[in-house]
Amino acid sequence: MRRRTFAASLGAAAVAAAAVPAPAFAKTSGRCEDAYTWRNAVVNGGGYVPGIVFNETEANVIYARTDIGGLYRWQESTQSWAPLLDWVGWDDWGWTGVVSVATDPVETGRVYAAVGTYTNDWDPSSGAVLYSDDYGATWGAAELPFKQGGNMPGRGMGERLAVDPADNAIVYLGTPNGNGLWRSIDHGRTWARVEEFPNPGNFVQDPGGEYSDDNQGVIWIEFDQDGRIFVGVADPADPLYVSEDRGQTWQPVPGAAAIGAVDGNKTIPKQAAIDHANGHLFIVTSWDPGPYNGSPATGKGGAIWRLDLATGEWADVTPSYNPIGSIPGFGGITVDRQRPGTLMAATQNNWWPDEIIYRSTDSGATWETSWDYAWDANWSWPPERTDRFTMDASGSEWLSFGGVDSGPQYAVKHGWMIDALSIDPHNSDRIMWGTGATIWGTEQLTAWDAQGALVGWDDAAGHQVALPVDPFTVAVRVEGLEETAVQDIAALGGTVVTAMGDLGGFVQTDLGRAGAQIRHPNWSSGRGMDFAALDPDIVVGTGDVDGDTDGHVGVSLDRGATWLTTKRLEGVAGGANGGTVAVSADGAVIVWTPGDGTTLPVFSTDLGQTWTPVEGLPAGAKVRADRVSPNRLYAFAAGKCYASTNGGLSFTATSASGLPAEGDVDFRAVPGKRGQLWLVGGKADATYGMWRSNDGGQSWTRNSDFAEADAVGFGKSHGRRGYPTVFVSAKADGVRGIWRSIDEGRSWQRINDDAHQWGWTGKAISGDPEVYGRVYIATNGRGLICGDIAD
Repeated sequence: MRRRTFAASLGAAAVAAAAVPAPAFAKTSGRCEDAYTWRNAVVNGGGYVPGIVFNETEANVIYARTDIGGLYRWQESTQSWAPLLDWVGWDDWGWTGVVSVATDPVETGRVYAAVGTYTNDWDPSSGAVLYSDDYGATWGAAELPFKQGGNMPGRGMGERLAVDPADNAIVYLGTPNGNGLWRSIDHGRTWARVEEFPNPGNFVQDPGGEYSDDNQGVIWIEFDQDGRIFVGVADPADPLYVSEDRGQTWQPVPGAAAIGAVDGNKTIPKQAAIDHANGHLFIVTSWDPGPYNGSPATGKGGAIWRLDLATGEWADVTPSYNPIGSIPGFGGITVDRQRPGTLMAATQNNWWPDEIIYRSTDSGATWETSWDYAWDANWSWPPERTDRFTMDASGSEWLSFGGVDSGPQYAVKHGWMIDALSIDPHNSDRIMWGTGATIWGTEQLTAWDAQGALVGWDDAAGHQVALPVDPFTVAVRVEGLEETAVQDIAALGGTVVTAMGDLGGFVQTDLGRAGAQIRHPNWSSGRGMDFAALDPDIVVGTGDVDGDTDGHVGVSLDRGATWLTTKRLEGVAGGANGGTVAVSADGAVIVWTPGDGTTLPVFSTDLGQTWTPVEGLPAGAKVRADRVSPNRLYAFAAGKCYASTNGGLSFTATSASGLPAEGDVDFRAVPGKRGQLWLVGGKADATYGMWRSNDGGQSWTRNSDFAEADAVGFGKSHGRRGYPTVFVSAKADGVRGIWRSIDEGRSWQRINDDAHQWGWTGKAISGDPEVYGRVYIATNGRGLICGDIAD
């Protein structure tokens, strides 16, 4: 088992890297003569937050884990989150998927994170447990001999990590895929399997699925005040174990098999919480590990169980009422440490019209819902709705996803995929919950208990009516946590337009505020973005499309403020990958390559209303437009370069050779320079690196500085008439980083440092045409990173 140590950068959103002059003789330097500050272009969230954990001893020590974007710690003074894993680099990118987090109740500065993004071959590396003694300011890593699934099904279950409060040197880890229960006795530095633990789990969601075939394994660990250790296992027939001798021996808990099924559906214990004052262990079960699926085909999909720790008596305390009918299953559960007997749980997933958050103040004997239907005298469908709280999306207005309230379906929802649900153990009024897009929270939670019932029966009218309720406010609590996966960048100068996974894309004129989400076309994921170099008001993008009518390509004539609807290309399904898109320098021609791998590239001269096949290009060819000449466009596919001199209507292969024929390849045209191109990409153990062409792709020269390079872009030049600044995400002298050249590639300086690496940065990079030195970096889960020269 290997151990490594790392320094993190924790604190302000903008952090300066030390400036160290580059040696005069060096062609590549690991330090930049300019100090850089780093920040996010603000979206606020934008991804799934499967876990929020409060320290039970020290107030305001709170951690939020994400499935692809790392770990965050709450900053009470700014009411925002600070990233803790930006030091994770290219080779360890899988460590940005956090499957569990544990905060030490004894030495409260200690924190642990179980990391690893995929258990299949999408992630080549094994998992690890990261450990910190200083609230996440610095970290060590204990690498494990198996993989972990921070972005796999079941990632909202747990927590799989737990610190033993009786001896905080002992930390437990539940693992998937038959690896069982693991334990560290030295504060997470080394780990060994608990051989005495008898059951590694056996529940598999979909044995035939590449992504859903995990044995969910050992799910969570809880400690009671008598020193007993309870462990939940993904085995419907044998789901709960206990040790009464500090983990030396383990026995099944009597009667626990009852929680392994509901209405004929096999279920597993997803989460648990102990009410120490009353001696109750609460467990939520579900037929599916989550976070995507809703109800099973028939019956309920989950239950809430209460185990009396003194008597061993089990009680099914599942809420009897869900406005939409049967309960689909449960996500998160939490107890109020200050108010024994008070607990809350969330459904997973009430896709329509909204999730239900349940609250009980009598240990589950009775429950109240966060909303209910309010019917009229005619029982008209759909009914209206009455709520205990209002949702304030200020600062994240995009959370409406372009929708409007429609009966009981609100544009801004309680959420979906609610596995993270946590009442502050120090403050009964504060709760936070994570969704597939954000974190919601309030500091007025106990106002719920004074509201009474939401609805009552009107005998005279003969129907259910809403009762007067004074709602409290739930608002966004995700500021500082940025979790988008950026696919492409168009930096227009004063406006940045991005294509993003899951969210479509954003248009931002102020990097400090969440911009406008691109809603038309209705991209489920944005894929590519471009603009007309001679008329940057014209922006084009492409993405995967929801629905059956919108085209994959979007066109804006006003810098992204509004978007025109284009025509769907016959034969390309809406859900197909949107591919790549380019627009000629004057905006007259759009060339689109669908991402389905079989459809040939097409062009449009009428803003996407009609499409015509391009001559001379294979399926999958990536097209870029010259930044000076409207008639010149270029393409690349499978090691071959192509050029067009008639505005992209037809292409001819050039004689260029020696370019990468395998792996991901990208190339970009240089602003203000006719016929000049830079190409990056390839495949490890094959052709890989960076090349440059000054003759429209007819010939290429390899840049010998970089053994590997994956994204290249351009920004404002150092001098008034100089060559644009070149930025590249690449590897030089064994060091992965973000590199800059201000002298046309003759020398390079690394502008980031080891504390600012952001995992994988190979998708896209761009400078800014108006701000010298500024760089935009696309990350896979840490949003759009913006770097500026410090002074």
